[in-house]
Amino acid sequence: QVQLVESGGGLVQAGGSLRLSCAASGSDFSINAMGWYRQAPGKQRELVAHITNGGGSGYVDSVKGRFTISRDNAKNTVYLQMNSLKPEDTAVYYCNARGLTRMPLRSFDSWGQGTQVTVSS
Repeated sequence: QVQLVESGGGLVQAGGSLRLSCAASGSDFSINAMGWYRQAPGKQRELVAHITNGGGSGYVDSVKGRFTISRDNAKNTVYLQMNSLKPEDTAVYYCNARGLTRMPLRSFDSWGQGTQVTVSS
């Protein structure tokens, strides 16, 4: 099983910045893609950003130009730099990773525990 550990959430005023980190750990695995999801009370869980092995990335329209996803493959770590934060960004943010393990050989779909991001007006 692959475990994900998230950090970087917190309370920030509108217009501020936060950087989320997510590190994957386990035995003999490879990651195909990683992403960040968020869920606010009364809202559906949504994909915020994702990044593939080759470095290709995508974003939901509401965060384009403000958020940047990046990945350090050697460290099995993904980051989400969040700038110009708005109150609408307030949510629990979850890291996701998909890939393969060798022993046993199987695909995996792992999630972090979630980190709270609160943006005050």
